[in-house]
Amino acid sequence: MITKIVLPFLIFLLFSCAQSDKNEIYVLSSPNGSNTIKFELKNATPYYSLLHKDSTVISPSLLGFVFKNQDTLAGNFKIVKIDTTSFDETWEQVWGEKRYVKNNYRQLSATLEEVSGEKKRKLEIQFRAFDDGIAFRYVFPEQGLKDSIFIMDELTEFNLKSDGEAWWIPAYRDNRYEYLFTRSAVSSLDTVHTPLTIKSKNGLFLSFHEANLKDFASMTLARTTGTRLKCDLVPWADGVKVKAKNGFTSSWRTIQVAETPGDLITSYLILNLNDPGKIEDTSWIKPHKYLGIWWGMHIGKYSFWESPIQGATTKNAFAYIDYCKKLGIDHLLIEGWNKGWTPAWYENAMHMFSFTEEADNFDLEKVTDYAKENGVSIIGYHETGSNIINYLKQIDEGMALYEKVGIHDVKIGQVGSRLNMKEWHHGQFGVNYYRSVLEKAAKYHLTVNFHEPIKDTGERRTYPNMMSREGARGMEYDAWSEGNPPEHTAIIPFTRMLSGPMDFTPGILDVGIKQGYDGRDVHTTAAKQLALYVVLYSPIQMLADLPENYEGIPAFKFLKDVPVDWEDTKVLNAEIGAYITTVRKDRNSGDWYLGSLTNEKGRTFDIPLSFLDPGSTYTAEIYADPQGTTWNKEADKVAVSKQEVKSGETLKIVLGEGGGTAIRFAKN
Repeated sequence: MITKIVLPFLIFLLFSCAQSDKNEIYVLSSPNGSNTIKFELKNATPYYSLLHKDSTVISPSLLGFVFKNQDTLAGNFKIVKIDTTSFDETWEQVWGEKRYVKNNYRQLSATLEEVSGEKKRKLEIQFRAFDDGIAFRYVFPEQGLKDSIFIMDELTEFNLKSDGEAWWIPAYRDNRYEYLFTRSAVSSLDTVHTPLTIKSKNGLFLSFHEANLKDFASMTLARTTGTRLKCDLVPWADGVKVKAKNGFTSSWRTIQVAETPGDLITSYLILNLNDPGKIEDTSWIKPHKYLGIWWGMHIGKYSFWESPIQGATTKNAFAYIDYCKKLGIDHLLIEGWNKGWTPAWYENAMHMFSFTEEADNFDLEKVTDYAKENGVSIIGYHETGSNIINYLKQIDEGMALYEKVGIHDVKIGQVGSRLNMKEWHHGQFGVNYYRSVLEKAAKYHLTVNFHEPIKDTGERRTYPNMMSREGARGMEYDAWSEGNPPEHTAIIPFTRMLSGPMDFTPGILDVGIKQGYDGRDVHTTAAKQLALYVVLYSPIQMLADLPENYEGIPAFKFLKDVPVDWEDTKVLNAEIGAYITTVRKDRNSGDWYLGSLTNEKGRTFDIPLSFLDPGSTYTAEIYADPQGTTWNKEADKVAVSKQEVKSGETLKIVLGEGGGTAIRFAKN
């Protein structure tokens, strides 16, 4: 049931104001009172602070901007207007980890005006207090200014009251977001990407990020002194952070606050801060699982380019379509089908890909026709090589071609350390590029899976054709590098994936990669590969292994059964970097699915089955690590068993080192 209530905020009597000659303080509390924002104008300068219950989380922190020529918009204000409202709705996701999302907050909007100076500019700061965190953003309205606006710095601070442990990846590195997470004290941070996750010494779990990022630079966080963090906007190549003509609206700066790490995962604050959906007919947007002519290239069996071992050939495509039909998987990704691929395609250069001309030995129309005959949908691929100039010249032709041949899904890559070898992927240029491509894809009825993306800030609510993205180290790193350590997938649910779905590409059951490079493996057990489909959420999930590695494997049944669209999600236990157990209910049946995984340490859990429907019985189809199995010992083995269970019982599961357990609870 969808509900929506908007009320004047003052009737709740949770807003207060105190005033002195030099200070004005306004207090805004969340609906249940757990989070409180204090906004104050101190000596004409705006500050905010945050309390969770009786505990100070953020001490008074500066707000404001610096424009070109050291023109500061921060310390010369008076408050000219305060507006307060309360909002309560429940809305339905087109697809998602939870079908119905409650959006309940209280808002305070403070309009400030410069006291002195000729321009007497205005700045509105909007605060929202949710029960699971807070958010604020800046609105610089059109006000008759003739000059363009050049933001050189944003002064926003996050002055943490307590130190704590942080999980982070560095900002301003060539490999974008694709780094292993480091765990260290907040007081030792340099400049980092968001989401930034912190376990505070006061016992709270915090995530710092942003929401509804459009036509603005993305935010990194730089530590200045002690535990004081400051917004550091990603600049254009010329050093300007944000360029605007008449006015601007920043993204929401967000702080999610939780008392357990699992509560960070089941917070929908980021989504709630985005605009409602703009696509009226979403019938063509379909969550799915897919095979791909992809892993073979990463392990060296095939090449992306035209060669004797070329992966994308008509012959190989037909064979993979046959596998899709045989295995019951109805989507197939084909990479390398077009002209422009060379052995140096991944190097920093202005590569010239064609998005309409087929590679030798590949016939797109024959392949898509054969796929249709066999009930398989082809997923297209546009690798730009970060040559955005070249891509945008061809984008309409390329997307129109896909629409013509019946392709409704496209993966779009931006390999390279800079867009056009000049601009950061996550500066204002990149933010606008990715949003424009997403909007254009919708016009051609294409869903999008960005690789080498801008980070997720919840735009899937507005454009549900934004299915998934990369934005972290995925499975491919296990094919050709030192790989991802077992703890990696016990960290990213609490860091990268707090921003939104990830196309991690799990499902490698040949964990030793027998046909790959010497000395490479996926650093997990096969059972953990199954668990990833529940723990790491995405509405599109790749079965990334070579399809022949699924034939005759009993564990494949879980990959075939597990849904990608969910009614509800719960986290049963969790410790960041150590372990997590997640359960999700299928949107289209009464079945539940469990995924549990661990880092390098083996663990035993007694799982309470209270999430199951009372009075019903379920068949638990269990896929587990056999006794003695670890990520580097007989890791390809999976123990498959069944037992009858019901709500109120407890189920014991055992995870090997670097292992996991996956369970389908089929409702009888």
